[in-house]
Amino acid sequence: MRRLPTNEPVWDVTFDAQGLLTAPAAADFLDQVTAEGVQDLFVFSHGWGTAQQSARELYDAMFPLIREAVSDAASLGTVGFAGVYWPSLWFPPTPATPPPAAAAPQAGDGAVVDLSAGTAAVSGADIAASLVQGFADPAQQQTVTDLGRLIDEGVAAVGSDETDEVKEQRLVRIHQLVRSLVPPPAPDGTFEDSGEQALLQDADPKTAYQAAAEAFGSAPPGSSTQGIGDWFRHAVNGAKDALRVLSYSVMKARAGDIGRTGLGPLLAALHARAPGLRVHLLGHSFGARLVSFALAGVGAPADSPVASLLLIQGAFSHWSFAHAQDNPFGSAGALNTFADRVHGPLVSTFSVHDWAVGVWYPKASFLARQDSEADVAGRWDGMGADGYQAVAPSEDRVMPADGGAAYGFVPGAFYRVNAAAVIDNVEGEPFSGAHSDIRKPQVAALAAAAAGAHA
Repeated sequence: MRRLPTNEPVWDVTFDAQGLLTAPAAADFLDQVTAEGVQDLFVFSHGWGTAQQSARELYDAMFPLIREAVSDAASLGTVGFAGVYWPSLWFPPTPATPPPAAAAPQAGDGAVVDLSAGTAAVSGADIAASLVQGFADPAQQQTVTDLGRLIDEGVAAVGSDETDEVKEQRLVRIHQLVRSLVPPPAPDGTFEDSGEQALLQDADPKTAYQAAAEAFGSAPPGSSTQGIGDWFRHAVNGAKDALRVLSYSVMKARAGDIGRTGLGPLLAALHARAPGLRVHLLGHSFGARLVSFALAGVGAPADSPVASLLLIQGAFSHWSFAHAQDNPFGSAGALNTFADRVHGPLVSTFSVHDWAVGVWYPKASFLARQDSEADVAGRWDGMGADGYQAVAPSEDRVMPADGGAAYGFVPGAFYRVNAAAVIDNVEGEPFSGAHSDIRKPQVAALAAAAAGAHA
């Protein structure tokens, strides 16, 4: 345990990829929270990126801001903080083409925009060096390293006199290794990851990887079906894009597992030890999925200490809490039956300046265009693009630039908060845009407002 300068306790809570709590010991954590007399515990999970230091910097920036924002909240008691650390993945930065207008194009709106994720500019070795840090298993680490090498060998073979048969064999070997790293289907059986699986499990990498290159902008439109240009060059670049999609898929699956099997049970144990303690869950990016799936592991509503949920630019399906009757796909979201574990408001931010979630995230499921439902607007969009969908009761709010909002949250309702006036800095981030531009007093004020509206 450590402390803020203002003396509030902070716990660094670390999970491995399987959701096992590795530090501190569960008993020590429960003892210390109880001994500190914490009445309102803010639990925050970072998103992509494996470096503990970057997560620590996020928490060190946000916890004092939240503490200041809640300092006058009459409905809150003694405050404590917990930062969740988990092994997410980090794809190397790429020189993407930023959206040409302030409003990022949304999936399904018919916009034709010449965008590129810039994946072709990074080497296989660069990609492997970033992704390998997210795997603890030596065999998987070797597989990632081998993938980087094979991709670079493929790049070197572009324009050579190798036969098409040899080139196709290269792609088959790459695809075999990619498939060996694909996480198993989600146990909830929902459609959230089916688009990604279409690429990662495709039986024809020659065609699928060319289509991936087209979707992520390193091949011209129509090249995958019309044979435009050098098919092997496109396919090798598409293999790089497949590794980006793999990183999304692994992070989403891992975040869900850690939330369900790690954080959720820990919160239930905390409630059993201190029934009056309230927990306020916050998650950024894929960390928003982690804290959301903690609701599936916390037990019955009466066993849940969760008093508020705040998803900050969430990188997972905006249908996750959906009711089947309101969902155009006729399916309930994976978390539909767990919203009642939150005894206060369920809040999500979104911003048109978040290109990672609003532009590129849906493209990870591009091969679902083979799905009859794929053309429905928003089929593959994330929380950070437009917030909760097909939920009730739900209301819309706007985060003002000056932070002086009276949100009027009430327990049991979903809120979509348009944060475009605050989460807006895209400088130096051609791929992700403002996705991580969240270290703001206005975001802390939103967390305080959600926490203060508990039942």
